[in-house]
Amino acid sequence: MAVILAYGSPALGHLYPLGALLRELGGRGHQVHLRTLAGGVPAMRAAGVHTEAVDARIEAISGRDWLAPNALGVLKTTIDVLCRRAVIEVDDLRSALERVRPDTVIVDANCWGAASAAEASGVPWLVFSPFTPYLRSRAAPPFGPGLRPLPGPIGKVRDASMRPFISCLFDRRIVPRVNALRSGLGVPPVKSVDGLMRRAPLLLAVGGEPLEYPHPDWRDVHFVGACEFEPAPASVPDWIAAIDRPLVLVSTSSIAQADARLGRIALQALADEPVHVVATFPAGVPEGLPHTANATVCRFVNHGAVLDRAICAVTHGGMGTTVKALDRGVPVCAVPFARDQAEVARRVQVARCGTRLPAKRLTVERLRAAVREAMTMTEGARRVAAGFAATGGVARGADLIEQGLTGGLLPPRGCAG
Repeated sequence: MAVILAYGSPALGHLYPLGALLRELGGRGHQVHLRTLAGGVPAMRAAGVHTEAVDARIEAISGRDWLAPNALGVLKTTIDVLCRRAVIEVDDLRSALERVRPDTVIVDANCWGAASAAEASGVPWLVFSPFTPYLRSRAAPPFGPGLRPLPGPIGKVRDASMRPFISCLFDRRIVPRVNALRSGLGVPPVKSVDGLMRRAPLLLAVGGEPLEYPHPDWRDVHFVGACEFEPAPASVPDWIAAIDRPLVLVSTSSIAQADARLGRIALQALADEPVHVVATFPAGVPEGLPHTANATVCRFVNHGAVLDRAICAVTHGGMGTTVKALDRGVPVCAVPFARDQAEVARRVQVARCGTRLPAKRLTVERLRAAVREAMTMTEGARRVAAGFAATGGVARGADLIEQGLTGGLLPPRGCAG
């Protein structure tokens, strides 16, 4: 039995996929510890994980994405939040290491300070990414704007011209601040965010082909499927069981952003369709929503219970809900707003497991048409579900961690040179 310490970014969209992996490890007899957002502590303890909240100052640092004028504004805010949190993560992880004395450490991909501290600790470590990793790939466009993959010379020229611009947006805002931390920890500086992620000897990520693009040059990166975790047993509420129509899930972000418009327009667009809409607003139900006879609006609901009967999911392009739907063979209509959502939506479109409608083009008529088209793409969604299953899921992720523990496959990179 190994002692495993996981350190997570304080967001439900990060906690639940990580929770699926930790539950698998705990079920194999390992002693699993976690630091995460305070609101997630009870659910993870109920799942058998020894859980404590991260330093309260970390959660206190948050952005105001809904006030940003565009996706670039959200990116700048997000980077600033993650860099400020990283400073506090260093001592927070050190405290956890001293208390737990783990055999290995799992660090969320957005915890740059914790990743640097893990590298400096000499303890074997790895990164878990609940979204497509922001790594460079010769076989895909640069990560960020959601560019469509283009084969041949034209695609190579476009991608080569875009990479310096995209790298500048990320790296010049992140690298100096991260390297200031790394200097104090005695670990080598990095030249890019890509370089920071590649310091980890192993990276596990949510997803898998054909939703994800092929990346033949991504060594030490392993996709582990949908990583679904429900904080409580997946019971079906009576009100869902009583609905006699096919369901459409409409889901907005658990981190506040300007996507309340998606829920509002979706309720209008689907008001006369032969479906029942379940619209969830985990960041808070907004005021002034239209009242439609075929809809139920709530802040939280067990998405699994809805998706088991759904014929489509309308999402903001968040990785969590999108892969949870596709894992059941439910096609998706993705309306991306910011963060990694443009990349998720583009992958949905390219894999033909749903439709993509940019937020700036969001209207009642366009969304209705996009949902109707997505409903015809069940075959593509089932292909993605089969691809997720082929990764081996969290069982494969746990196998890799165990192999690293027993076979020395997770050396502390900072000590190995």
